[in-house]
Amino acid sequence: MLLPTGLYITGGALAVALSFAAMALLPAGRFVSMEEARNKDGPAWLHVAGLLALAALLACGWLGSRDPLHNPLPPTVWMLWWVGFTFVNALFGDLWRFVNPWGWLRTGARPMPAVGYWPAVVLFLAFAWFELVYPAPQDPAILASVICGYVALTFAAVFLYGQAWLRRGETFSVFFRMVGRLAPPGRGLLSGEALPASGVAFVLLALATVSFDGLSRTFWWLGLIGENPLEHPGRSAVMVANTLGLLATFAAFSVAYTAGVRTGAAIAGAREAGYGYYVLSIVPIAFGYHFAHYFPTFLVDAQHAVKALSDPLGRGWNLLGARDLHVRASFLTHHASVHVIWYVQVAVIVAAHVAAVWVAHVLALRRHGAVPKALASQVPMTVLMVGYTVLGLWLLSTPVAG
Repeated sequence: MLLPTGLYITGGALAVALSFAAMALLPAGRFVSMEEARNKDGPAWLHVAGLLALAALLACGWLGSRDPLHNPLPPTVWMLWWVGFTFVNALFGDLWRFVNPWGWLRTGARPMPAVGYWPAVVLFLAFAWFELVYPAPQDPAILASVICGYVALTFAAVFLYGQAWLRRGETFSVFFRMVGRLAPPGRGLLSGEALPASGVAFVLLALATVSFDGLSRTFWWLGLIGENPLEHPGRSAVMVANTLGLLATFAAFSVAYTAGVRTGAAIAGAREAGYGYYVLSIVPIAFGYHFAHYFPTFLVDAQHAVKALSDPLGRGWNLLGARDLHVRASFLTHHASVHVIWYVQVAVIVAAHVAAVWVAHVLALRRHGAVPKALASQVPMTVLMVGYTVLGLWLLSTPVAG
């Protein structure tokens, strides 16, 4: 909002489009030999520590304050873990495999049914619905109960199917492994591993959910559905519309991606479209908008999390020395600091799309060999990426409710 909207959106779109033109200079065989690094799980004691930390947070959710800002469970889960931990995974790789609360289990003799990643897709959709549509995802007791149910489900599934469930069924293991592919030097995105249809759906769902989170807050969306969540009866009034909107966004992204890949294959004369091959180029975009969308909120709510963790049960404790911390949010209203935050958001979104164009082109070079053929196959996908750049920057700039 510090620049004319058309100016910065046009600039972002041109940056992505011109990066595609620069791909013509990339040598055809340079990145063919890159392989994905294989990482082992962490020691059992780290997983047990993760389980104990989760148990302590659940106890706080049930026994501590019902105020979401004074109970450590909501800000820890939604900000420190879902937002902050995702940032860390993108920098250092999949760290969830070291600390998840169920990695120490080694049971499960039954073979997992050949369902691909569909269990993870369904569970991620349920998680997104709870976060974005359900009226009270911040309520400590409700959040604790939902987490407890998910933990019980995961333990039961691991007991039956062992580590196979963590590879393809446990939705957060799949999500953080996906984000971990971004970690330098980014070899995970260039592994050339073709995902099944369920894996494609998971990546597109991760992008669609955070996009709908931004869209659902805009006055454009509220005007479209004719409801205002800030008036009585509150968020419950938009549950049906937002549920349909979430599903529609996922469907629209899936159709657009399918059409783009299929058109590119037809232009290049390829026998197979390669839906599972090129979807890894979407991962930088999904993370880029995740970062930009949550970044301002994270800067404030992370302070609430540290303050609440200092006195988790409201007993006057000061475990982290931050019980009396004055949470500062004034930087969201000062021109200079907002200027910096805004530039960071725009830079991350544009850089993510440029990275996506680069990854898609490297994968296309492997698939087609010749540079002209690879470039031709990527024209439709580049158009889609430019379009999403425009959408993402518009979502950041348009006024929102709440």
